[in-house]
Amino acid sequence: MQSPSRVCVIDDDESVRVASSSLLRSLGWEVSLYQSAEAFLDADPRGGLACVITDLNMPGMSGLQLQRRLQELRREVPLIFITAFASDAARRQALDGGAMCFLIKPVDGTIVADCLERIRRGFLKP
Repeated sequence: MQSPSRVCVIDDDESVRVASSSLLRSLGWEVSLYQSAEAFLDADPRGGLACVITDLNMPGMSGLQLQRRLQELRREVPLIFITAFASDAARRQALDGGAMCFLIKPVDGTIVADCLERIRRGFLKP
């Protein structure tokens, strides 16, 4: 069975979405971009979804609220949080909620690649 190959990026900052898309495509991933958690949930993009990379602080639903909503909907998808405004409490909440990574902007592309590789390996377990 082939592992999922698509990453959804959710960030209210268009420049972050574009930069993230460029990085992810260069790493061989298919990418879908969303300007809000609500837009992502409305699109319901489950087929072939490997993970979601989301900003922590966004207008409307935050990344942590999205994480809780996905859990309520029983949609198990790996999450990577990327934020410019981190706190120990938010980091702890995200990771305790099952997030794979919690990264601080600006993010080194190799760290994102490492997180995605861990996710890919998780899908390939026998």
